[in-house]
Amino acid sequence: MTSRKVQKDLMTFIMYIFGFLLLWEWLRPLEQLTDTSNIGVFLLFIFISLLLSFIGTPILISGCVKWVFTIVALHFLYIDEAFFQFKWVSIFITDFIESFQIIIARDWSNLSNLFRSFLFFILLWLMTYLIQYWLINRKQLFIFFFMTLVYITVLDTFTPYEAGWAIVRTVVSGFAVLGMLTFFRLLDKEGIKKEKNLSRKWMVPLVTMIVVSVGFGLAAPKAEPIWPDPVPYLTSYGKEGGDGKGVQKIGYGLDDSSLGGPFIGDNQVVFTVEAESRHYWKVETKDVYTGKGWITSGSREERSPFGSEDQVPITSFFNRSGVETTKESSTVYSLNNHSHIVYPLGIKKINAAPFYSFELEITTEKILSLEGDSPIAINQYTLDYDIPRYSVTALNEASSEKNIVENNELISRYTQLPENLPLRIKELAEEITDGKDSWFEKARELERYFSRSGYSYDQKDVAVPGEDEDYVDQFLFDTKRGYCDNFSTSMVVLARSIGIPARWVKGYTEGEYKGIGESGSRMFEITNNNAHSWVEVFFPGIGWVSFEPTQGFSNSVQFNFDTASQSHDQPSAMKPEELEKDKPELKEDNEKQAASSEGSFSKLFNPIKSFFKAYWKLFVLVILAGAVLALIIYRIRGRWLPYYLTWRFKWTKKDENFQKAYLLLLRELDRYGLHRKDGQTLRDYADYVDRFFSSREMGRLTARYEQLIYRGNLQKGSWEETKELWENLIKKTIA
Repeated sequence: MTSRKVQKDLMTFIMYIFGFLLLWEWLRPLEQLTDTSNIGVFLLFIFISLLLSFIGTPILISGCVKWVFTIVALHFLYIDEAFFQFKWVSIFITDFIESFQIIIARDWSNLSNLFRSFLFFILLWLMTYLIQYWLINRKQLFIFFFMTLVYITVLDTFTPYEAGWAIVRTVVSGFAVLGMLTFFRLLDKEGIKKEKNLSRKWMVPLVTMIVVSVGFGLAAPKAEPIWPDPVPYLTSYGKEGGDGKGVQKIGYGLDDSSLGGPFIGDNQVVFTVEAESRHYWKVETKDVYTGKGWITSGSREERSPFGSEDQVPITSFFNRSGVETTKESSTVYSLNNHSHIVYPLGIKKINAAPFYSFELEITTEKILSLEGDSPIAINQYTLDYDIPRYSVTALNEASSEKNIVENNELISRYTQLPENLPLRIKELAEEITDGKDSWFEKARELERYFSRSGYSYDQKDVAVPGEDEDYVDQFLFDTKRGYCDNFSTSMVVLARSIGIPARWVKGYTEGEYKGIGESGSRMFEITNNNAHSWVEVFFPGIGWVSFEPTQGFSNSVQFNFDTASQSHDQPSAMKPEELEKDKPELKEDNEKQAASSEGSFSKLFNPIKSFFKAYWKLFVLVILAGAVLALIIYRIRGRWLPYYLTWRFKWTKKDENFQKAYLLLLRELDRYGLHRKDGQTLRDYADYVDRFFSSREMGRLTARYEQLIYRGNLQKGSWEETKELWENLIKKTIA
């Protein structure tokens, strides 16, 4: 088939301009909604690509120009070296190799900005090709015009992007292009030669119609919407009673101010560790309960810097007679881009490369990792820490009047509660701890309460408190269903209501036991499903002690029930030897149970706006690139499918493949446009095909096929004899 002559008249140039404007509308929101900058570079690439298409540049030269522009642009954006010194080549190669490895590992969030920009250039290359194909070859642009309108209206609805004028620009550009394409299609259909006067007669009414329509639309009074705003409904879909939030994805997140609602699991590995024993991994603590969730009392910017050679400025407990410690170490292998350290209770030192430094958030005890002044995720580091074993005698004596007075400021901070906290929460706490004297005994009773009072662990049917409801009150008295956030927050609030200082801790459970590592330590794998929250209670003179109220979970706290502690009233159902926890890593059954249970600390996002703001760029790129690629492959199947079929049957010598090859040929001829009429015999259809191609090949193939159909067999070697005829006809269907 002869190639279509490239049109270079004024109307075609105007169509390309409007096509460029439509593509521009896709890029305009990027600077406002994402961290993308230098949009002008990408616009210049689009302009050059469309210009090369308009002037009819051969595909080889056009491709070389686009590749050179892409490389120069990436160098301009990301490389400081001089271009003609070519030192940047090794940087490019290294970055691309690492990025391909990241793609294979499906760790999309760690792709470099350079490689993401490269993929964006490839996407724009495909889009400009599609614009040219739709404008010149198909003379149809409605689908792209409609997709552009949907795109900007969705962004206008669910993001801060204001798309009022973008919609006007898109409508003007779209109507102008559609009008000109309709003109060109009529000329082709009627066989009319295009003349200047004829173009003017079409364009003047078209421009007039667009100007009048747009002007009237802008000037006319706007009525109030007939339907209510759908956004609140969409953002509340899946909420409990319409006042909560939708289904979330489990994992570590920063915002804990609004707890509740269901979540879905995620088994993506966050980090692995080599550890001597298993224990929980902390990320941060929070101290202010609002009635809906947790916030911090101080600024996160108040930090204490330290290095790899320094002691971590965290005092988890005091090494006095009440606490026996065992020194241990663990090596953490991080697999995500979180610029913070996970650590156990009792952390002493972080061993990492000397160019890394750390900062401790004073309020939350979150440890941030830095390289210079920039946050960075450290792939591997070793932690030195002390494993505590608490004396029950000392814990029972810690809540004496003298100790409380000495720690009054800290106790005041960690007994904070909202003024409107329902009174029945305190009454319940007093009822649970009735008859217990020490803080330790009371904390143990609060911890046990949830396992014996009809509370259920649930990730799906989880309520969200209404505007006038308290999160803990709803869980304790109404729903009694929830996951770790419900259980841990409730225990903290119950403890605080009776004057026991407690705080909310978030991080990860021990993870899944994976066997013995090369160093002889036990290997554990921690995924997003292991995200968790629990409770720490402060005992004056002792320090912080972890408690685990969540159904189905148990942490690795060890207690020493010495002789003196026997005088305290222990529950008859719980003997000291049952309460004392041995080294958990020696109990493989417990490991399996803990590994199978899902952590349930949920990552909380602001429902839809935050999602689009944080992830929409990657989402749009992946979906759009996949859709465009699939569309292109389908649209140009006439160019590659015949080659594939030829290759598929080229080397086979089996005669039984003749029937399959013949039927595929019929399908390709139909796709090419040589349709077989209803009731038309194969022989008549073969004559029609041979007349069209001025050949006798289809008739000879059909004769062999009829021999197979009517006689049920073929002469030996029939496929070898007819394969060349079949290949010739297949190649003629190449579009």
